Amino acid sequence: MKIDLTDTTSSKINKALVQGRRAIGTPAVGMVLTLVIVTDEENAYDALRAANEASREHPSRKLVVIKRVSRSPRDRAKARLDAEVRVGADAGTGETVILRLRGEVIDHAQSVVLPLLLPDAPVVVWWPVNAPTDPANDPLGALAQRRVTDTYNCEDPIAELAARAEAYTPGDTDLAWTRITPWRSMLAAALDQITCQVASAEVEGEEFNPSVELLAMWLADRLDVTVRRSPSAGPGLTAVRLATDCGPIVLDRPDGSLATLAVEGQPNRAVALKRRETAELIAEELRRLDPDDTYASALRFGVGRLERGSAGGSGGPSASAPAVDPDAEAAADSASDSGTGAGAEPGDAGKEAGPADGAGAAAPAKSAAKKPARKAAAK
Repeated sequence: MKIDLTDTTSSKINKALVQGRRAIGTPAVGMVLTLVIVTDEENAYDALRAANEASREHPSRKLVVIKRVSRSPRDRAKARLDAEVRVGADAGTGETVILRLRGEVIDHAQSVVLPLLLPDAPVVVWWPVNAPTDPANDPLGALAQRRVTDTYNCEDPIAELAARAEAYTPGDTDLAWTRITPWRSMLAAALDQITCQVASAEVEGEEFNPSVELLAMWLADRLDVTVRRSPSAGPGLTAVRLATDCGPIVLDRPDGSLATLAVEGQPNRAVALKRRETAELIAEELRRLDPDDTYASALRFGVGRLERGSAGGSGGPSASAPAVDPDAEAAADSASDSGTGAGAEPGDAGKEAGPADGAGAAAPAKSAAKKPARKAAAK
């Protein structure tokens, strides 16, 4: 059932919701949260479709806030609110209210949304595109317990990640982080099967994909090792290579669907790592409404602390030795000449440029500072 309201108010929208529930014979409200979607007209359809699919798992009241651009100064000075109320089969599981704001009311969207929130139910705000730099201080974001953004849709994802780290507030999250949940789970499970120490890592994926950066930062933060970020043709994440003192661990997904997990001394295993749709990502984020401390720690690690590999320069820590910084070699030679002993040279060089392989002499030199491999726990 659809009810169109032109030049309306929040009070009339609430009455239309009650009228719609009675008309379809479900006067009770059986929803668990309010999902506020802040978007534009171009992306509203796709965002609402994803939210409707996610509502099968999380029945919710969906408020779609569309800020319409007024062309003339006269229209910008006049506030107007149009709404479309959907209940029953037209709204998925729950209720949907599409709010189109024009004029001055655009700057006061929270005053329209606040009366429509479900009482005593958590609020989640999702920006599919054009998210504010500081979601927690946004007027709509301040109403929510969870604030969901997507840096993948930003013009400069790397700079956006740095801005998100500076403005992070408990309750913030990112769909770019949600996309790597299966990767984190698989890598954590692989490390749980061995008792080896990780010496270095390489993460390979599309050049402007924030999920690749977040996975690399998560590994560097949890394992306290040097992580190289290498570009590839995609799609998305393509490979993770871990060099350990027991041999390499490689998780390779060249086609965006099926991956191969290779652990030294074990047969290769096929792993399903399909790239997920937006509806699945939103459904996962709605399962938890508490702050994601793991995401916060990885985000604050910093994109600038990752090593950068050249395009096509695969191999990484599990293959032949990576390029060594000339300064590190000079420092190692100087240490050797000054009488520190031949045994100190590999360890010093390993601290700067990472070990040549998992069984190299640099691994013991770093083992005291590294955290156990099993600390890489998935969300």
